[in-house]
Amino acid sequence: MDIHHEVHGTDEGRPLLLVHGALSGIGTSFGLILPLLAKSRRVIAVELQAHGHTPDIDRPLTVEAFADDVVGLLDRLGVDRADVFGWSMGAAVALRLGTDHADRVGRLVLASVSFDDAGLHPGLLDGIQDLQPEHLHGSEFHEEYLRTAPDPSGWPGLVTKMKVLDANLPHWTPEQIRALQAPVMIVLADSDIIRPEHAVEMFRLLGGGVPGDLTGLPRCRLAILPGTTHTTVPHRADWLAPMIDEFLDAVTA
Repeated sequence: MDIHHEVHGTDEGRPLLLVHGALSGIGTSFGLILPLLAKSRRVIAVELQAHGHTPDIDRPLTVEAFADDVVGLLDRLGVDRADVFGWSMGAAVALRLGTDHADRVGRLVLASVSFDDAGLHPGLLDGIQDLQPEHLHGSEFHEEYLRTAPDPSGWPGLVTKMKVLDANLPHWTPEQIRALQAPVMIVLADSDIIRPEHAVEMFRLLGGGVPGDLTGLPRCRLAILPGTTHTTVPHRADWLAPMIDEFLDAVTA
């Protein structure tokens, strides 16, 4: 499988890898923010198996396989270590890179991610197995797929595989979150599919939630975007870009 990727920006410093959400691609996940982030750094945007320009293969969709694919791409590009910004499913892939491929990751920006099922609002995925491909016809994700997929007729197969992934979401233990070596910025919409309490719990596991004037700032950060839903997080580029730039460039005390 040849993973589609795009390289933007300059060659200065450590590159930033962008990993999109489920059923999405580079355009719908990062179309607004990518040009802003690429002003000051090298940005590598990928499209995972069966998404966007990347073809499907005879393999289930799993976060673990996605992470391995991304490492393979970094190897081919000669990139030893990259910062990673992932949204939704892409944030889970970024988190898996941080726990399973720590030597390849610099800093992590995780937008709308949970580390276990308790992070989702109760009942959120009830009925997800009844989702049919045609239910998403006309959505920005379906329209992007029709424009970019090598086989536009593959949409039903992608939706079917995604339902299997949704029924087997990845999990991390609190100990794995505490052990993350990479500094982490957690991003959440105030009306996200992830419970705000879960984001705060993760923030605390990473060393956050302290009186910074007395203890100093922790390596992790938490940003909650007001008036924002899960699917409109990518629309908040003007808010996110300066926060992400400052986090990636910050010197860790």
